[in-house]
Amino acid sequence: MPIRQVITQGKVPVKIFTDEIEPQAYQQLAKIAELPIIHSHIAAMPDVHLGIGATVGSVIPTKAAIIPAAVGVDIGCGMNAVQLSLRAENLPDNPRRLRSAIESVVPVGFATHKSDVAKRTTITHLKGGLDSILDRHPKIANLRKKAYLPWVRQLGTLGGGNHFIEICLDENDSVWVMLHSGSRGIGNAIGRYFITLAKQDVERVSLSLPDRDLAYFREGAAHFDDYVAAVEWAQSYAKFNRREMMRLILDQMKRLLPHFELVGEAINCHHNYVARETHFGESVYLTRKGAIRAGDGELGIIPGSMGAKSFIVKGKGNAAAFESCAHGAGRAMSRTQAKKQFTVVDMESQTAGVECRKDKGVIDEIPGAYKDIDRVMEHQSDLVDVVHTLKQIVCVKG
Repeated sequence: MPIRQVITQGKVPVKIFTDEIEPQAYQQLAKIAELPIIHSHIAAMPDVHLGIGATVGSVIPTKAAIIPAAVGVDIGCGMNAVQLSLRAENLPDNPRRLRSAIESVVPVGFATHKSDVAKRTTITHLKGGLDSILDRHPKIANLRKKAYLPWVRQLGTLGGGNHFIEICLDENDSVWVMLHSGSRGIGNAIGRYFITLAKQDVERVSLSLPDRDLAYFREGAAHFDDYVAAVEWAQSYAKFNRREMMRLILDQMKRLLPHFELVGEAINCHHNYVARETHFGESVYLTRKGAIRAGDGELGIIPGSMGAKSFIVKGKGNAAAFESCAHGAGRAMSRTQAKKQFTVVDMESQTAGVECRKDKGVIDEIPGAYKDIDRVMEHQSDLVDVVHTLKQIVCVKG
C-alpha cells in the first residue's frame, strides 16, 4: 500500500505507511520533524509505535548530524537467518530436545559464557577498535564494569526482552534458523554514554529542542567523530554476536540431526542503526530505528511475535521510504500493559504448537501484545515482496 498519512506541521513532512498509529507516536514523529537537521522528510513504517528517544519504526535522514537517542542503546540490534537443507521430517519428534540443545550453548538473559568462545581473530579485531574508543572515553568502561560482565564473554549470547532464537519451517517445510539480538551490554553502555553527552552539549550551547531526547551531535563538534566511531564499532559487534550465536546453534544441531548444509547465503540485517547513504540527491546519516534496509532486490527478515508468522522479504527500493521497511510486528501495548492484561493461560493458548517458555516471566512478549503481522505486511506491499513465509516450532527467549 502507498503512503497512508502525512504529518505536515513540522519543518519537513512525515510520510506514514499505515493508517494505524497511536496518538503518542504521532506526536513524537511531529517533534522529530521540527528539527532543522532533517533532510527531505521522515518515513514511518507500518509497525510504527511510541519509542524511547525516538519513534520505533521511523527512518530519519539527518544532514551533517546524528541523534544518538534515535539510534538508541541496543546499537546494531537486528536479525540473522539461514535456511538449512533439512526438512520437517528430519527434526526430532519432541521439539524440546532442540530447545534444550540451543539453551545449553547460548546463554540468555543476563548470563554470559564462562570462558571466551568466540574465535581469537574476531576478539582481536574487535578489541583494537574498542580500546581506541575507551582511551578517549574511559567513562564507558566504568559504565560497563558497573552494569555488565566483559564484552568478550557476551559474544554469542542472546540477552532478554524481545530477543529470541527460533527454529522455523517455511511454506515448503524447509528448516530455517532465525535469531534476533544486538550489541549486548557494551552497546548499551556506549549508547547511554553518548546520549547523555549529547544532552549535555546541547545544554551547554542553549540549543532549543522540541524534546530533550532529540539532542544531536553536528559534524565538526567535539564528540561527533568519536560517536561515529563508537556506533560503527557497536554495529560491527552486534553483527559478530549474531554470527557467533548462529555458529554455536548450528554446531549443536549437527550433533542431533542428520547431515545438513546451508542453502544460499545467510541473511544478516541491522534494524537499529545509522549509516551514511544518499537519498534525494544528498548524502545523509540515515537512522533506521526499528526498520531494515529494503533496497531493490535486497533480502531482509521481518519477524512476527512468538506464535506468529515471520517473513523473508526482498526489497523494492521504495524512495519515499528511504529504501526501508518494517522490522517486525511492532508493539501494540507496553510491557506493563501486557503483564496486567494477559495470564499464563493466555500465553499457553497464543503459543500453542510452539516449544517455548510459557511462564509469567515472558508474558510481556505474548503475541497479543504485538500488532497483527499480516496487517503490517499488507501495509508495506509497496516496500517489499515476500519470498518465504516462516512458522516457528521452537522459540528460545531470554
